[in-house]
Amino acid sequence: MHPELFEIPLIHLTVKSYGLMMVIGFLAAVWVIRYLSRDITPDPQLITNAALYSLIGGVVGARLFYVVHYWDQFRDSPLSVFAIWKGGLELLGGVLLAIIIIAFFLRYHKLPIRRYLDILAIGLMLALVFGRIGCFLNGCCFGKPANLLWAVRFPYDSFAYRSQVKPNFQRNRPDPQLQLPSDYFSYTDKDGVRYLKPHSDLTAGQKTEVTTGKYRCLPVHPTQLYESATAAVMCLILYLFWRRNQNADLSGNTKRFLARTGQTFGLMFVLYSITRFFIEFLRDDNPFELDWLTISQFIAIAMLAVGLILMVIFQKMKTQQPK
Repeated sequence: MHPELFEIPLIHLTVKSYGLMMVIGFLAAVWVIRYLSRDITPDPQLITNAALYSLIGGVVGARLFYVVHYWDQFRDSPLSVFAIWKGGLELLGGVLLAIIIIAFFLRYHKLPIRRYLDILAIGLMLALVFGRIGCFLNGCCFGKPANLLWAVRFPYDSFAYRSQVKPNFQRNRPDPQLQLPSDYFSYTDKDGVRYLKPHSDLTAGQKTEVTTGKYRCLPVHPTQLYESATAAVMCLILYLFWRRNQNADLSGNTKRFLARTGQTFGLMFVLYSITRFFIEFLRDDNPFELDWLTISQFIAIAMLAVGLILMVIFQKMKTQQPK
């Protein structure tokens, strides 16, 4: 886990691994979108402009989704909502707002929205590949404890470690997964929440115990890498599906089933919602909203419905011609 890659001299600003991977994913997505839309784009600069607007909107959406999801962290200090450099983004919120902004941008410039959204779907999945690697480096979006060869251990005071050494009533877990002695905690607040000592305040023996001993982090599912891998597969599937539809378009066989413009975009919702719904069962970070389901799973169900509806609607519409 490497949440901070390096510090910029003089200004003492650290470069966050999550933010850097988001930027890399953004640049990769822009390149793919520009390349695939070269035959329908009157001005390639429009794609770059749309991407920049979506990046800004994506960061805002990711922050808003996180703040709403974890409002208790900001209740006593509302201005900390704007302290985005301290971390706290949720990728799903960023993707949803970015899609909305791009759709409005395309409509404003009277561009063939469905054709661009099909290509956008491929770019978004590619961006997700890098985004989830950023989550892995940051240590967020962690999985449940697992006794698997590929399970990973996060360091002391990581998101996963803090979760394991405390009860989590929001996930119906009254007892800690890892029983840590009280002398590893610095204090307990009025709500009974215990806070770990900084690593530098631990004794030499304690540092050994939390690094290689019996109090080290339990191995967990690398759910971030699961989603990164599935995003790569979905990116390939969407590209092949898009190419199939392009070939049908060129041959004039647009009456072929699921070969209309816009359906690649709808398929993205279907594929992502299914994978996210099931990966969520392996994650151990999001609180349960109802029974054993998280807010992300409810959003996934809604996305599945939206994707299927879009595919049905676009099947009944004429294929959108390039401008």
